[in-house]
Amino acid sequence: MIFRAATADPTDLDRALAYPADGPVPALTAEKVREELAENRIRPEWIWFAQDEDGEILARALWWGRADSERPIALDCLQVRAGVADPATVATALLEAGHAAFGNLPGYNMSLPRGWRDQPELAEAVAWRRRAAERAGLTREIERLRYEWTPESGTAEPTGRLVFREGTDEEFLDAFARLSQDSLDLATQNELLTMDAEQLAREDFDFYLSCPGERSWWRLAHLPDGTPAGMAIPSATPYHRNVGYLGVVPEQRGRGLIDEILAEITRFHATAGAERITATTDTVNAPMAAAFDRAGYEVTEIRLVLECPPQ
Repeated sequence: MIFRAATADPTDLDRALAYPADGPVPALTAEKVREELAENRIRPEWIWFAQDEDGEILARALWWGRADSERPIALDCLQVRAGVADPATVATALLEAGHAAFGNLPGYNMSLPRGWRDQPELAEAVAWRRRAAERAGLTREIERLRYEWTPESGTAEPTGRLVFREGTDEEFLDAFARLSQDSLDLATQNELLTMDAEQLAREDFDFYLSCPGERSWWRLAHLPDGTPAGMAIPSATPYHRNVGYLGVVPEQRGRGLIDEILAEITRFHATAGAERITATTDTVNAPMAAAFDRAGYEVTEIRLVLECPPQ
């Protein structure tokens, strides 16, 4: 079997687009792949095939990145044709070939419906993908709720419990570090196993600077007497306005202030005319999920994230 990028033959892109977007795990349609190719978020060198000796494509992997990414950021689509006896083995070899070419191990994001574990065909399709990802080095798993707000949900009026203001880079770095303390976010917990809070704060700061949102959108949250309370970072993806990062400092938690901070971000985007605001939180982060529920955000999918632990 041959594992290769879609760059060897002039017909490769047509073959990649013609690959059926079927199976129980949702896959990108040909139209969506064309859109991503046009925006440089999927590239021919990030599309990989498993091909038999007769030239038939038995599997397809699509990696995604931002338009200016040097390497792919995430695996967006992994498919093996029905009838392949051991799809996990084929998929493992396909991922390993892509990883070797890229020089990194992008995470794998699977978008799934709620209750996917109760659907046997879907659960099995997820299971072989998880086995393949783990064998290829993506051994850490996080399950997230993907939320969405639309104008029909409305926005909450300010209550006066918090005051929001702009801040310096140093103030935001300090806030990032403070918010990581006792965080329920699994990615934050995992990162703190290999770095201190100040290092993680710098990485988070740089990440949100790199997102499509503007640095001028960021706000620090204070009690009316000036006591620091938290932080609100409205952000954006290449597709929608996004909640970004928010949190309450440890000494102010448990007072419902997360609702105030989320409401500020929602109002900010809604005032700018956003028709959709997306957000994610880990399934284990019950307080944050409850805040989204109270704010009128709806769960649209489960996102299963498989990634490589820090080396």
